[in-house]
Amino acid sequence: MSRKIAQGSRYALLTVALLFSLAPAYWMLTISLKTEVDQFASPPAWFAFTPTLEHYYDAFVTRGFGEYLFTSVIVAVASTVCALVIGTLAAYALARFELPWRLNRRLSLWILSTRMFPAIVTAVPLFLMMRDVQLLNTRASLIIVYTGFNLPFVVWMMRGFFADLPRELEEAALVDGDSRLGALVRVVLPLVSPGLAATAVFCLIVSWNEFLFALVLTQTDAAMTLPVGIAGRVTQYEIKWGVMSAAATVAIIPILVFALSVQKYLVRGLSMGAVKG
Repeated sequence: MSRKIAQGSRYALLTVALLFSLAPAYWMLTISLKTEVDQFASPPAWFAFTPTLEHYYDAFVTRGFGEYLFTSVIVAVASTVCALVIGTLAAYALARFELPWRLNRRLSLWILSTRMFPAIVTAVPLFLMMRDVQLLNTRASLIIVYTGFNLPFVVWMMRGFFADLPRELEEAALVDGDSRLGALVRVVLPLVSPGLAATAVFCLIVSWNEFLFALVLTQTDAAMTLPVGIAGRVTQYEIKWGVMSAAATVAIIPILVFALSVQKYLVRGLSMGAVKG
């Protein structure tokens, strides 16, 4: 009986935690479907309201949120792919090649230490650099910056995954006449695909939600990302709660779809490189 009570208590706590986690998302969804009268109703109308799609029409037809969404997709996907390609090669080199004076271990720590700086510290230098190369208000500037900030995380994560694999697998491929790069592509990467999926999810989320550098480096609609576009609906005269909620609801969908599509790799990838040996 005590075991059943403990199990029931755990399920009750999990249910409460789930409700607390989903409540803001549900509230945002309902605000995007409510009229302005229902949005400010007292007491709040949690369920009893007449849904409308006028805020979605206003956001993606009348206003330019569709362009912001397209820019966010391009920037997030491109920066994630670039960070994975460059970071995976760097992580493989640090995990497999012994550098003099144990530099491979020190380089790993130095690379990770770049993530310890507050992002605001680099905002002004990056702005000046992008201005000098005439990349302000372009998607390329965001792709470069997001790639640079995702690289330390990719290198650190993938180095642990590569270190868990026995070297004999690559040595067998090299004996069979394969090159080092061929062994990496055809033997190693398929084995660490769960780690790649987990790393890609985190990089994509960081790039998709990033706000500071998108605000500093872009001022035009052609290069503005969705987080900046949503925040732009807060003005000194009014706050478009319905339009903001509609855009935010749509912004959740791409990340949610991608995370669900790689869900079977995600849990394994998170634990795969956690223990060495």
